[in-house]
Amino acid sequence: MRGKRAPIRKLPKDPKYGSEIVTKVINYVMRNGKKKLAMRIVYKAMKEAAKMVKSDNPLEVLLQAIANVTPSVEVRPRRIGGANYLIPVPVDERRGLILAVRWLTQIPREKRRQVGKPYWQILAEEIANAYQNTGDAVRQKQLVEKMAEANKAFAQYRY
Repeated sequence: MRGKRAPIRKLPKDPKYGSEIVTKVINYVMRNGKKKLAMRIVYKAMKEAAKMVKSDNPLEVLLQAIANVTPSVEVRPRRIGGANYLIPVPVDERRGLILAVRWLTQIPREKRRQVGKPYWQILAEEIANAYQNTGDAVRQKQLVEKMAEANKAFAQYRY
């Protein structure tokens, strides 16, 4: 037995949009406990992304971008008879949200090292691209789902 599951904690809603998902994005952007800076970055990126896609609601743009990046299936390794198989499993809602937010925030951080733009601009571009179903975060989702599709033969081992 692995002990008991951690309780699901309720996140406080962010002050500007009143959304728990925006709070989660802020927490993923935050480094070294600098929450005010992370909030400024996220709000600026959301506003810029809404401007890029010609929308007047930044929250709607972010939520749609996250929905477009959320995977429906992923692979999990399982050891069966001395061999490791990658077994496709459906992604539950919370895990899908965590993966989508992680991809939306980490990909711009990696890009920042290559491009000379500030992080908020690259984040805004990634959110706008995800809203339009393009970009690196959507490509990551497609890669995960393609891997699950390729390993569909091992789905019988899921239990």
